[in-house]
Amino acid sequence: MKLSVRELTVPDGVLLDLGATAKAVAADRAAAQVADQLGVGVLVALGGDIATAGIAPAGGWDILVQDRPGDPADTIRLPAGAALATSSTAGRTWGRPGEQLHHIVDPATGRPAVPVWRTVSVAAYSCLRANMLSTAAIVRGHAAPDLLGKAPSRLVTPSLDVLRLGGWPA
Repeated sequence: MKLSVRELTVPDGVLLDLGATAKAVAADRAAAQVADQLGVGVLVALGGDIATAGIAPAGGWDILVQDRPGDPADTIRLPAGAALATSSTAGRTWGRPGEQLHHIVDPATGRPAVPVWRTVSVAAYSCLRANMLSTAAIVRGHAAPDLLGKAPSRLVTPSLDVLRLGGWPA
């Protein structure tokens, strides 16, 4: 693989799906553009990726974080300019006898990431960063807490136990 400032090339037969990354960038850009052009506070939500820009409501943006109805729920308050992204293995799944598969692939194995975390949500000051961290945490499995460091994060196990890190509110 060759990487330069403006160009990325990959071997023949290798495909890159930048859908999740593009969605996070789109949320960041849309929020910034609306806030700039209209001079208002704005929250843009694109399927698990949330970006804010401009002036926040008094006290910040209250966001309910819950993957599926009946799952554990938390509320986090985002200040102006903050973002939240959630990566989940619960929605895009398929199976075969004795094996449940999902769409988040571990690049080391080429297979779905080991299901240590069912859902990871991360708050940051860009949706792109939050999205990269939440997806990487799913891939990293047991090493996710070290990766996330002090980033406000909420990790949910397949049995729906919740681990809150980096000041994520209880």
